[in-house]
Amino acid sequence: MSIYDGAEKPKFAIAPMLDWTDRHCRYFHRLLTKHSLLYTEMVVADAAIFGDRERLLKFDACEHPVALQLGGSLPDKLAEASKIGEDFGYDEINLNVGCPSDRVQSGAFGACLMVQPDLVGNIVEKMKSGVSIPVTVKCRIGVDEQDVLPALDDLSKAVWQSGADALWVHARKAWLKGLSPKENRDVPPLDYQRVYDLKRENQSHFIGINGGIQSIDEAVGHLNHVDGAMLGRSIYHNPSILCEVDNKIYHDDRAPLAESSIIEAMCEYADRHIKGGGRLSHVTRHMIGLFSGRKGAKKWRQILSTEATGQDANSSILRKAFSYIE
Repeated sequence: MSIYDGAEKPKFAIAPMLDWTDRHCRYFHRLLTKHSLLYTEMVVADAAIFGDRERLLKFDACEHPVALQLGGSLPDKLAEASKIGEDFGYDEINLNVGCPSDRVQSGAFGACLMVQPDLVGNIVEKMKSGVSIPVTVKCRIGVDEQDVLPALDDLSKAVWQSGADALWVHARKAWLKGLSPKENRDVPPLDYQRVYDLKRENQSHFIGINGGIQSIDEAVGHLNHVDGAMLGRSIYHNPSILCEVDNKIYHDDRAPLAESSIIEAMCEYADRHIKGGGRLSHVTRHMIGLFSGRKGAKKWRQILSTEATGQDANSSILRKAFSYIE
């Protein structure tokens, strides 16, 4: 059964974030929430086809449900990369139609595809033809001088006609000319109403919202208007808010995992990673914001930012940092 079928639809997701939502980050986030849909960083189709697949695509079984986000603009290559992702065991393949970075602009993909809805439709159709898992799209409401009314309508019409299973919409324009990728996350004004209107006009399709959502309570509010809510940087900088997701959004009344159990699980995970040739900091860099606002958090951050980066650092450093948390 597709993750978009039945009662357990992905009402909440953690956004794909380049350089952040790697497999170590996702393993950590899964300890905090059992039900949220997790996303990989964007993986360019060529990298999935020709690169080190074990490094790029490997994930732990505990991460399910987990989606692979792909970038590119060539239908055949994206179809091939989608099949590779399915064979690796991902629950969903997502097409990036929203990233405004220089890298995607030079390759004419990401947010650049907002001006080519027919191409997006062709890509989705090709991706769908080769896999049995859901194929979804993540986009913006428009780019540059586009009118967000026809721009989003045209894009959504193309993906629905091609059989897409869901559309996740970052409720901002992307300005490919004049704004940096960082500025594109904050400067263009949010327009949640545009996404609400799209959902009202497409009742039979799954539409999720992303952009500027700071809390789980805000996410719950959005779910009165759309099917799913997606948080990104607010989660990364304060991961502890994920502990509210299962109860407030999925109505699972089981108590979250105890903090000591989370730390022990991450210590065991870090030791396995180190034994395989990795470094402690690959894991702990995603945990720095965990105890934001708590007594001892400054010492926690200091230790993870300095001692955990040492070449010979091991999980004892993580336990030491946790000992300062009250």
